[in-house]
Amino acid sequence: MLMTDKDAFRKGIRRIIITEEQIREAVAECGSWISREYEGKPLLLVSVLKGAFVFLSDLCKAVTIPCEVGFMAAQSYFEGTSSAGRVNITYDLTQDISGYHVIIVEDIIDTGRTLKLIAELLRDRHPLSLKIVTLLDKPDRRIVELEADRSLFTIPDHFVIGYGLDCAEYYRNLPYIAEYGAEEG
Repeated sequence: MLMTDKDAFRKGIRRIIITEEQIREAVAECGSWISREYEGKPLLLVSVLKGAFVFLSDLCKAVTIPCEVGFMAAQSYFEGTSSAGRVNITYDLTQDISGYHVIIVEDIIDTGRTLKLIAELLRDRHPLSLKIVTLLDKPDRRIVELEADRSLFTIPDHFVIGYGLDCAEYYRNLPYIAEYGAEEG
């Protein structure tokens, strides 16, 4: 179903939980931190498509030192409720990362399963260092041991949309983070 009606597009938004201004300030602060930490070092920012592309774009602009960007896309397969699973990389980095300090730029850490496996995959490629920066952290949903090195916002267990996060591929273009849900009637 294509969503072409503006009112229908906004219908599922319950409330804005993180404003555009709050995001802008947090991204600027994170960009400053990265710039200080990696001054004079080869830096690669890696986003796992699709959700983090908006965050990566703004964060990259907030970083004031030279950096490169890379993208990966993955499909996850897990059995039942266990944390064991595998990740199928459908689009991989094109460069050797052994000469870079790598930061995985993530939109949201939920259960942590996919990100943990991607981080392990990248660690096996022997980067100079590997860190995780996430826009949103939902620790109440975590089922594996995984923590970001830097989280911009910690949120409760709500389904959220906007700023790259979607529901059925819609809402990525919202400039804020909103709680999404069907109307109660």
